[in-house]
Amino acid sequence: ALTGLASLHWDPDARGLIIGITRGTRREHLVRATLEAIAYQTHDVVRAMEDETGCRLPELRVGGGAAKNDFLCQFQSDILGIPVVRPRHMETTAQGAAFAAGIAVGLWDDADTVSALWQEDRRFEPTMPLAVRKALLGDWSRAVELAKGWCTGRAVGASEDG
Repeated sequence: ALTGLASLHWDPDARGLIIGITRGTRREHLVRATLEAIAYQTHDVVRAMEDETGCRLPELRVGGGAAKNDFLCQFQSDILGIPVVRPRHMETTAQGAAFAAGIAVGLWDDADTVSALWQEDRRFEPTMPLAVRKALLGDWSRAVELAKGWCTGRAVGASEDG
């Protein structure tokens, strides 16, 4: 939230927060917190999409550089409570564009044909107990509320005089 919160929260006055640090906090803790934040934000977007469509996502297929991180993929699976599937070919955006172009010029017949070309590298299954997931998501929701309105004094718990 260094430039505000976007999708779902829409607050340009929100700011990034690092909550719960102590003198014992190390670089590794900050890296982990960053990876967890990616998973939490993805959770929020996936749940909003499911709520809007009435369809439950059976698995999340990931790609790109961040998907190379095993911790992120496992934590994402745990937070969503569904499998996260990583492809063999990580640059899925470029691959998707190539598939679309190939269909357009007649190299492949349709999306079903190119879908069969997608190959799984690794599947991450959720292992986190439901009670832990709910507690972590509750902490995330509280952190998001704290970030909202940060630079205008509208943050949760802010005093009237800023």
